[in-house]
This record gives sequence, structure tokens and C-alpha cells, in this order.
Amino acid sequence: MDRPFLGILALDTNFPRIKGDVGNPDSYPFPVVVEVVTGADSPDIVRDGMPADWLLKAFIAKARVLEERGAAAIISTCGFLVNAQTDIASAVKIPVLLSALSLFSLALAACPGRIGILTASDQALGHNTLTAAGISPELVAVAGLEDVPKFAETFLEPREKQATELDYSAIENAVVARAIGMQKANPDLSAFILECGNLPPYANAVKQATGLPVFHLVGAASLLMEAS
Repeated sequence: MDRPFLGILALDTNFPRIKGDVGNPDSYPFPVVVEVVTGADSPDIVRDGMPADWLLKAFIAKARVLEERGAAAIISTCGFLVNAQTDIASAVKIPVLLSALSLFSLALAACPGRIGILTASDQALGHNTLTAAGISPELVAVAGLEDVPKFAETFLEPREKQATELDYSAIENAVVARAIGMQKANPDLSAFILECGNLPPYANAVKQATGLPVFHLVGAASLLMEAS
């Protein structure tokens, strides 16, 4: 590949990744190479802490494969991999940004106030994950989507049970409703971060509904590639 490319560490999933999803190459204006980490099932990664040791080693191995193939930078499809950010980034010599949660300091500096985090699971987004991302709990409001059936059955079930068709309208409506609810409950909300790599397709709808800036990993990937 002649042009610099972005490497993506992808979970081992069965659901469709539409344009805008972190794991869809068509989401980016530059070349992308996706490496699926075999066995990295959603329930094994969406958790408040490090993935199992064998999974961490598998992610590191795939990161090194991407580096050897000539990747300019690496991201991942799941924001909960922020728990392994230091380990994986330290294993290669190219920039690595595994989670939109790592954009917290940028979002707070650019948009002073309380930052809203829309996440796949607020039950999983606990102390360990927030600490790994350098996030002070008192500076954020968090809302998860684990109780939205169309979202959960697509993205949070084990691979063999995941829906193979995506109900875009239902998920968009749920994401927007959750964002509006957060804004009403937190008048000092100044911006949103989309933790989940499946949420950027709905970023524009959230911006239009709330009038607030929305940060996500697809957008940050361009910054990462510019810096590389």
C-alpha cells in the first residue's frame, strides 16, 4: 500500500458495520487495514477492567502485525479497550488511540463544563475504566444503551447471538433520546463523547438534537493520521 494507512484492531463480531462505524473502512478518507482479533467477543471486552491475559496478548500481536505491515497509526473498534491502552501502545512504535474516552481532556478543554458520555454500557463503565481514561467522575454524565433491545441484541450479545441486520432508525432514535435526556438532566452539559465504536453514525443526529459538539474516534482518527 503506497499511501499511509490506518490500522484498526477489531473485535470478533457478527453484526454489520455501517458507514460511520469505527470498524468500517468507508468511514475514513484514507486507506484502512482491519485486523480482527479472533475470540475477542463483545462481552469479553465491554467490562470495567483489563481483558483476559490471552486476549491482551492477542491484541498486542495484531497491533504488531499492523505495525509490520506499515500502519501509520492504530485505533480499535471498542472504547473499553482504553483499559489496555498503555499495554498495547507500549508494544509498538506508532501512535495508538484505542478509545474515544481518551478524548476526554481534549473535549473538556475545548468545551468547559460537564461532558456527556454515551456508552454501550454504563454498568461496565465503572471506576477502573474511567481511571484508565483519566476521567474524573464528577466532570461527566454517563448514559448507557444496554437497556435498548435493538442495540443490545446487535452489539452486546455474544457473537453467535448477535443480530445480523441493524435497525438504524430504532438505534438512532434511542441514541438521540438518551442524549436529550442527559442534556435535560444536566443543564451544564457542554459536549458529548461517543465511547462506543458503533455510535459515530448517529453523531450528526445527536448534534442536531442537542446543539452540542460530539467527539468520537472516527473524527479523532484523522487527527491521529495527521500527527503520524
